[in-house]
Amino acid sequence: MNRHKQHMSLAVAAVFLPLTVACGSAAGDSGAVSDQQPVTGIDWRVDGITAGGTTRHAPATARLRIDEDGRAAGNLGCNRFSARGTVHGDRITIGDLRTTRMACAPARMDFERALARALTTGTLTARTDGAKATLTDGDGDRVHLSRRAPG
Repeated sequence: MNRHKQHMSLAVAAVFLPLTVACGSAAGDSGAVSDQQPVTGIDWRVDGITAGGTTRHAPATARLRIDEDGRAAGNLGCNRFSARGTVHGDRITIGDLRTTRMACAPARMDFERALARALTTGTLTARTDGAKATLTDGDGDRVHLSRRAPG
């Protein structure tokens, strides 16, 4: 248990340092892009997935949040999920998903399986651009995100 706490403390420290540099409040040679915004601590709407050259639009309920403490949670389009995640700069790894087990229309279930696969197949690279973000896996598949409207 103590090792887990140490690992999480290091993960949290790894999140805050790059975010400080990325936001421009500290100088350094970390290679962080000055206009790169953090992806953690934000309620993201999942807009769609591009996999194998095909883009699929997400159901309105699909969302994702990765907190600084390594907790990832959201909705895959039908079922809610939670998982542990690690964030190191622009690299994100999300572990096995724990999900609810509701059944929805086949198209929603297909999208949710594709999103779950995209989020958990390996390390994702995060890129932000204003209110938009993209998570890209090692195969070039992308999860398209946008900031959720408040309220």
